[in-house]
Amino acid sequence: MSFEFIRKLPTPEEIRRDYAVPEHIARLKEERDREIRDVFTGKSNKFLVIIGPCSADNEDAVCDYVSRLARVNEKVKDRLILIPRVYTNKPRTTGDGYKGLVHQPDPEKNPDFLQGLIAMRKMHIHTVEESGLTCADEMLYPENWRYVSDILSYVAIGARSVEDQQHRLAASGFDVPAGMKNPTSGDFSVMLNSVYAAQHPHSFIYRGWEVNTTGNDLAHTVLRGATNKHGRNLPNYHYEDLNLLLTLYNERELKNPACIIDANHSNSDKQHEQQIRIVKEVMHSRKLNPDIHTLVKGVMIESYIVEGCQKVGGGVYGKSITDPCLSWEDSERLIYDIAEYE
Repeated sequence: MSFEFIRKLPTPEEIRRDYAVPEHIARLKEERDREIRDVFTGKSNKFLVIIGPCSADNEDAVCDYVSRLARVNEKVKDRLILIPRVYTNKPRTTGDGYKGLVHQPDPEKNPDFLQGLIAMRKMHIHTVEESGLTCADEMLYPENWRYVSDILSYVAIGARSVEDQQHRLAASGFDVPAGMKNPTSGDFSVMLNSVYAAQHPHSFIYRGWEVNTTGNDLAHTVLRGATNKHGRNLPNYHYEDLNLLLTLYNERELKNPACIIDANHSNSDKQHEQQIRIVKEVMHSRKLNPDIHTLVKGVMIESYIVEGCQKVGGGVYGKSITDPCLSWEDSERLIYDIAEYE
């Protein structure tokens, strides 16, 4: 056989039992989920800022970052909802490189999935305990959802996953917003088809069970830019792109039309410092058009303590080992600028 079966991993129920969410955090998550839901349904005018490291590779640095974010949150919470990015799985274009905490809880050591699952859950719980802010993660592996479904308040479905049937079906069972990114081709119709699929009920096989889902009315679009056939990155956050997306939404029967703008990736051509300019342009577009103001509910920003990125083992505390990020100082200033727009 081409598969070597190493060991059977604990079920989500077993991990959740051994690393339970404290009652006060469960109540906090309910409150945060309700507040975030109100943004997507139009009951709240607050703006979402999903911000944090490209990859959550070090618990101490991530908790340090999120604690800083909590202090800023106290100053902007009347206008913004800050959602920390704690991304524990990383898609890799070629399959090479660091794939996230679940693969390697220590990026300098060999993969250990048992410890990775435990580290993922413990990090998410610890960040909420440190900050009072429930987090976002990317659901790269749909079967991992139930390991953290009782602690996350936002889930992203990545550009390489959004066309996958299992991701769409699993997202239809999430009880929190699921951001469906446009595929790397940039095709808006693929992204909107994914939103449609996630918003409707389905029956399918999941983790060895026959399951039914009710549909996720908070599934929405995320614009992250595109890559054309020549390998050139093309942005899709401009006013014209937002107007086109608005038109396409109006042609479809989708619940709670909403869009989040990912300011990095192909939108910035991975020039992390451009995120500042991109976010400000998006905020300006919202000011120009009340329909775009209603449609665009938030932004995604890649940010860490130290600007840029380093190789695995680089040894710089709070510096990304995947894509480059904004510095803490630039990020803090940008959050205050976003609040001023609101």
